[in-house]
Amino acid sequence: MNDQKFRVHGHANGLKTILLFGLMWAVIFIIWFLTGARQSTLVYYVVIAVVMTMGSYWFSDRIAPAAMGAREVSEDESPNLYAIVRELSQKAGKPMPRIYVAPAESPNAFATGRNERHAVVCCTQGILQILDYREIRGVLGHELMHVYNHDILTSSIASAMSMVITYLGYSLMYFGGGSDRDGGRRGNPIGALLTMVLAPIGASLIQMAISRTREYDADEDGSRLTEDPQALANALRKIEAGVGEHPLRPTNATRTMSAVMIANPFNTRTVSRLFSTHPPTEDRIVRLEEMQREMYGESSVQDPADEQYMQH
Repeated sequence: MNDQKFRVHGHANGLKTILLFGLMWAVIFIIWFLTGARQSTLVYYVVIAVVMTMGSYWFSDRIAPAAMGAREVSEDESPNLYAIVRELSQKAGKPMPRIYVAPAESPNAFATGRNERHAVVCCTQGILQILDYREIRGVLGHELMHVYNHDILTSSIASAMSMVITYLGYSLMYFGGGSDRDGGRRGNPIGALLTMVLAPIGASLIQMAISRTREYDADEDGSRLTEDPQALANALRKIEAGVGEHPLRPTNATRTMSAVMIANPFNTRTVSRLFSTHPPTEDRIVRLEEMQREMYGESSVQDPADEQYMQH
């Protein structure tokens, strides 16, 4: 694999994401029909949602580091991070992103940016303190794949569609259903109230499900990039334990950022799996270790690349 140019592999999670987007569109059209199926209504809400999410998507490489209080570091300050990111970027045939470090003690990392040329990767001080070189490499391979898979765009589209569903739910509540052909007949107020409440919840559940599928994809593609799934599995174990000891303090900024981080930065015991942006860590580890066995054999779960990283 080392002598071949790295390519992102297709997998079932990509199909699952498409199906989830299809479900969101189905919900949108059902609620739109209930509100009267007026084209102007749908266009109006779609425009609002796109405008509201476009800014955060387009400037994500500036907004995300600022939200975490991160600063860009030089190669002299973080030679290991530069060595890892340079190696993986070159292997993927992509431009090298800017590198940031956030002062948070909670161990985590994220990557963002609207494309490869406007990308940043960021590690917290906490993750740099508890992971070794090999594990950080596994984490950064995962994060770079979020950029290469255009997951920021995917999550922005999902967010915009969720907004449209919410707005249509409110429209049904306050303006009623029916159509111009039936003389403006109002819909069932109880049904409208239920729609207003349940539609945003349903949209959020679908949005979270899309986020979880993208995490699985980044785990898989990142491990193919590093050729070391076990490194990411080991890192996830340490990160989950570290977050348990040093969870990130919930604020508006950190809640917004949590979806792009490699692991849920808050106390996972208080978060329902349905509403979590990340798959269960134990499930991710099982998948990664199975991938390790497929790549290197049953006895390779330990360290197939130990000699390569001992020098670091």
